[in-house]
Amino acid sequence: MGIPTVVLTRQEFVGVVKNAVSGIGLAPDIAMVTFPTANFLPSADLSPVEARKSEFYDGLTKWVSTKVRAGAGRLLSVEGETYEEALNKANELLVANLWGDGLPLWPATQDRVNWILRGAALLRTHVLGKFPPRGAIVTVEACAIALAMAGGRPEYLPVLIAIVDAFFDPAAMSDLLQATSGSPFAVAIVSGPVAKQIRLNSGFGLLGPDPQHPAGASIGRALRLMQQNLGGALPGTGTMAVFGQMRFTNAVFAEDEAGLPAGWELHTTERHGFKRGTNCVSLAFANGATNVFRRGAKKETKEEDVIQGLQRIVQYLRVPDIHYIYGYDEGTPGIVVLSNVVAGDLASLGWTKDSIREYLYEHSKVPMEEMRKAGGIAWMEIASTEVARESMKLDPWPIASKPANIDIVVAGGGHSSHALWMQGYCPGVIGREIKLPATFDQLVSEADGARAAAKQQ
Repeated sequence: MGIPTVVLTRQEFVGVVKNAVSGIGLAPDIAMVTFPTANFLPSADLSPVEARKSEFYDGLTKWVSTKVRAGAGRLLSVEGETYEEALNKANELLVANLWGDGLPLWPATQDRVNWILRGAALLRTHVLGKFPPRGAIVTVEACAIALAMAGGRPEYLPVLIAIVDAFFDPAAMSDLLQATSGSPFAVAIVSGPVAKQIRLNSGFGLLGPDPQHPAGASIGRALRLMQQNLGGALPGTGTMAVFGQMRFTNAVFAEDEAGLPAGWELHTTERHGFKRGTNCVSLAFANGATNVFRRGAKKETKEEDVIQGLQRIVQYLRVPDIHYIYGYDEGTPGIVVLSNVVAGDLASLGWTKDSIREYLYEHSKVPMEEMRKAGGIAWMEIASTEVARESMKLDPWPIASKPANIDIVVAGGGHSSHALWMQGYCPGVIGREIKLPATFDQLVSEADGARAAAKQQ
């Protein structure tokens, strides 16, 4: 029967609501009364709600769920006279059932999934959690299926599992980020020897595509398939992301550990306390990636070039961005990515990550009048944390509760001309250790051997 509840929602948010109620254990066909978006806007006419009050009464007193519990999954069979024909039919089947992302996929055959599962340090039936917001149960095997579809390899699986585990942390608020209209995407920053072992990019073109370093695209795409197929984040139905971006592969890359200046710590050490050499991942969410042209044009001194570069970065941070409020307390307003060349120049002049953060924090403060004009005060008043609500008393308004919330990562191609600002939509930055199977070195050796053999053909 279910709990007698009625949901009032916008017509285009029906899918989002179904996912949300399913995720908390209610029937997805819960009684709903829907209205056009116009009824939810400021100063809207609410008389249509009054006129349809009988629908609310009926939902509370007469509604009965028609849904039955889903049975066990089943294998699908696709046949063709040639391998190519069977592959085409399989992809048509995946897209027609809304299980794909619009690009060609590898069918997750039993053999391929079993091959991927060689990278698991846990049993295939081990339950990692429920994928928000729809709440599908996620096992290690479910991760392997998604990675198989995304064209991944066994040695990628431990990284994907760690990212998924971080995704499930309540502090990440991924249930909100899955459904919202703000287009957030996952940013997974990997540290430790595993990054180099699986050829995860930390240099030129790290956001891809890069056939020399395919791991990030496969892992991020697998996560996205899980977000859609298990979490219910189907565009326009389960996720209301108005534009969507980086949503084929998310952003999965490695820190440039070798390029860190002396005395600079890894992001995963600063944020989560992982010691250098630990295989680990840091998960954040962003809703944009902006290239910052930071190099001088003439014969500036190194000191002038560094300050001018920081000032250009500041200009992208110092905006009345409402998304900053979501990460104000313990999350992040965004991630500044610096190449090893830029980091080296800064370090040679005595800059540390802490002093850079302090500079960015102080110079990116937004005059409260600008926040007021942009409607930011109202969003501060309804913020989920007291720290964010109290920040409305500050003028100018800092974009985070403390400098440490501004994340700095050393990665990217070894050149001085650009920096990257990944604008945050991020209530929490989550760290997880990556657990490798006992046979991991063998998997890496097999992968290296397969690449070497392919090059000789």
